[in-house]
Amino acid sequence: MGLMLLFGLFALGLFMGAPVAFALAFASVVTFAFEGLPLQIAFQRFSSGVSVFSLLAIPFFIFAGELMLQGGIATRLVRLAAAAVGSIRGGLGTVNVTASMFFGGISGSAVADTSALGSILIPVMKEKGYDADYAVNVTVTSSIAGIVIPPSHNMILYTVAAGGGISISSLFIAGIVPGVLMCLFLAVAAYAVAVKRNYPAEDFPGWQALLIAFLVSIPGLLTAVIIVGGTLSGIMTVTESGAFGAIYAVIVTAFVYRELTWEGFKRAVLNAVTTTSMVMILVAAANAFAFLLTIYRVPEQLTMLLQFVSDNPIVILLMLNLILLMLGMIMDMAALILITTPIFLPVATQLGMDPVQFGIMLMMNLGLGLCTPPVGSCLFVGCVIGGIGIEKAVRTMWPFYLAILVALLLVTYVPAISMTLPNMLT
Repeated sequence: MGLMLLFGLFALGLFMGAPVAFALAFASVVTFAFEGLPLQIAFQRFSSGVSVFSLLAIPFFIFAGELMLQGGIATRLVRLAAAAVGSIRGGLGTVNVTASMFFGGISGSAVADTSALGSILIPVMKEKGYDADYAVNVTVTSSIAGIVIPPSHNMILYTVAAGGGISISSLFIAGIVPGVLMCLFLAVAAYAVAVKRNYPAEDFPGWQALLIAFLVSIPGLLTAVIIVGGTLSGIMTVTESGAFGAIYAVIVTAFVYRELTWEGFKRAVLNAVTTTSMVMILVAAANAFAFLLTIYRVPEQLTMLLQFVSDNPIVILLMLNLILLMLGMIMDMAALILITTPIFLPVATQLGMDPVQFGIMLMMNLGLGLCTPPVGSCLFVGCVIGGIGIEKAVRTMWPFYLAILVALLLVTYVPAISMTLPNMLT
């Protein structure tokens, strides 16, 4: 009865349009009272949820991403991608995917990727004769690279939701190969659609222009090297590397590229504070919610249910993917990471899946939800920039969905794709 009350009140809050964090908090507090547990415990769970040192890295990651968005790094990465792969048939589609891989590996945010690169590339693609739906589809789906390729603040949320026993460094390393693999599949899909629609290829600017574009983009690319390299080397904690990354982003955008204005800096600070506040409130509420899930033994019950349906690990993992895909269509990614990790991680580990591999599978799975209606935030941003309706974009997005699903299934069933680098380097 208590479990039904917990999920029922949460669903009611979402149906009434309440923010996810408030729906989680309300459902948790009422369920604590229903079970006769002291409400002090509920509020202790709220506070303990955000009293995790590694969470301090999140505002630094978000701030660094906002600075890059305001300071011209995205523009230079687009130029580098255009010089490198623009001469391929339908070259701007491949440029879009490649730029997302570069920028996503710096900003760590899919929405920032969509906003920054979409604002640059979608108008250019439309001007060059590309259909608006194609421009939006490529931009939106390739933005998931920011979630999988390190650094990613969503990976930090996953380690917190998993109880803090998972190495953030291992997660960062594990995301490199799956992220690049997914971008390769998306580039193939972009090329295939471009050939079918007879889109043009751009002229190759020459090796000198490519070298110049690379040299100019190096200061921006070094942001990711500082954040990820500092963590992996053991010289800095993930929080310290995030802080140094944010400081370096200020130096590069203000004094090297000289495109960060005072207004842009204030806008970056405001956006970072707003996003961080939303994330922290969500973490606090989700911690109390997860505490109740543990009391009600939801992970154990779910494991028994899935094993009742089938005892084949391949089938159970497929069911987990389907459940996560459906949840990703109706809920925000950060909330789902915090809610589903305590439920599904024990199921995956019982099947022999490493928690790091499950984390990458979770990132890709829920990242796809950012590109799907009805609540896909990347899809909304891309459609607004492209000036088309969501239904028009989704109708022709299936080749890109398919590319991501193929990469997801490979990560799910071939552990070596995500685990080889962590096993070698950690």
